[in-house]
Amino acid sequence: MKRILPYPFFAAILLLAWLLLNESVSPGAVVFGAIVAVVISWIMVSLEVPRTILRRPLAAIRLAFAVLVEIVRSNNAVARIILSSNKRDRRSGFVRIPLDTRNPYSLAALACIITATPGTLWVEYDSVDNTMLLHVLDLIDEEEWVKIIKERYESRLMEIFS
Repeated sequence: MKRILPYPFFAAILLLAWLLLNESVSPGAVVFGAIVAVVISWIMVSLEVPRTILRRPLAAIRLAFAVLVEIVRSNNAVARIILSSNKRDRRSGFVRIPLDTRNPYSLAALACIITATPGTLWVEYDSVDNTMLLHVLDLIDEEEWVKIIKERYESRLMEIFS
């Protein structure tokens, strides 16, 4: 079965996404979506995606909740910045953050979290120094941003994936 459908859960998610995007469960949509899901599963095999184990699923749920709260909070902060009449007090800038993790899944998740949070953007990753460059819309204290990224996100990701 692994030869026919190497990633069954991934294929099922792709089929479900296909049907949701097409807003149809007609036989044609189901058959074509299944073909697309199987072909993409085969392509994933050729990419040789490294396997990983989610060590602490409960920690992942707690992290997802913390990220959701942070996204809502950041949306409000960015809206206040944009709608504020006092634009002189705001200073955007870049912060270089040293990272402890080298796990590709942790780094990818961290990049997604940071980029999904309004007001911040993952700009660059230096694999030699194991540092990331972060752009912040309202940069007040660089050390505070290093602390936020390392304690709030990186440490939790290391607990989940390491």
